[in-house]
Amino acid sequence: MHWAGLVIAAYLIGSIPMGLIFGKLIWKKDLRRFGSHNIGATNAWRILGRKAGLLIFILDFLKGQLGVLLGAYLFASPGAMVVGGLFAVLGHMFPIFIGFRGGKGVATGLGVIAALMPKVTLIVVVVWLVLTLITRYVSVASIIAAVLTPILAAAFKEPIIYFLFALVIAVFIVFRHRENIQRLKAGHENKI
Repeated sequence: MHWAGLVIAAYLIGSIPMGLIFGKLIWKKDLRRFGSHNIGATNAWRILGRKAGLLIFILDFLKGQLGVLLGAYLFASPGAMVVGGLFAVLGHMFPIFIGFRGGKGVATGLGVIAALMPKVTLIVVVVWLVLTLITRYVSVASIIAAVLTPILAAAFKEPIIYFLFALVIAVFIVFRHRENIQRLKAGHENKI
């Protein structure tokens, strides 16, 4: 398989809208019509309950892992692993199957980071949990965790390609949270 095949396959894996599919199949609700209208784990948690939120988080996380594993299997190189992970995250954020309106990439991005940089992942997850518990804002915890990831990648002297991935994904995640940032400024952001 050529690199184009890896890009397409990883993107299509990421594009599978787990929140939409399982929300409709199990809970008979289209997440795009409720709450933040997002198909990700946080909206699933709020609208469908804790079990749904955890299920969607795990499935979206696994999409990121699968993108990395696909790159490793096909080309056995760090660059291929990053490309597979990157396009899985982009597929999740901009899925072809539902008009390029997907999730924010946090769970899928975490799946990639966990496969590439386990030590960084551990710290990021702890920071995310602590911030979520303290602030009760998932968006705040997600934005700070995303920004922290490339900083930690540099601090741990991870390969430059992993650092670049973390930096690019952090920018995308912050961008995808722009409405949350506006709601935070206005004092209207939802807490958990």
